[in-house]
Amino acid sequence: MTQRTLVLLKPDAVRRSLVGEIVGRIERKADWKISALELRTLDRATLETHYAEHVGRPFYEPLVEFMLSGPVVAMVVEGERVIEGVRQLAGPTDPIAAPSGSIRGDFGVIVRENLIHASDSEESAERELKIFFPGLV
Repeated sequence: MTQRTLVLLKPDAVRRSLVGEIVGRIERKADWKISALELRTLDRATLETHYAEHVGRPFYEPLVEFMLSGPVVAMVVEGERVIEGVRQLAGPTDPIAAPSGSIRGDFGVIVRENLIHASDSEESAERELKIFFPGLV
């Protein structure tokens, strides 16, 4: 079944010049297609909407501040089982637990600055795509 997912390359990925490497890993997956890609600086309102479910948690404000610290690359990726697949490609949030070959396993340094966001379900993907790419929904 073809799906669409939101992928964000976070400020640390942009700062560390890993955008090409990460985009290349996504592009090399058979039957996956990047249908939108944009470098943008996010505003607080967008981030508060995106991370609304985490309000009140200890990591919420540091996460928002980190995401405001520099530009991100926002992408729409389409393909067979792409939601599950991109999350597998990203690896677990903790770079020490992430296996070699995953983005976080190969390039991750600390948990909070973990290079990439990928929607975790079809419902999340639908909600997040409306936030970041309202014209495509």
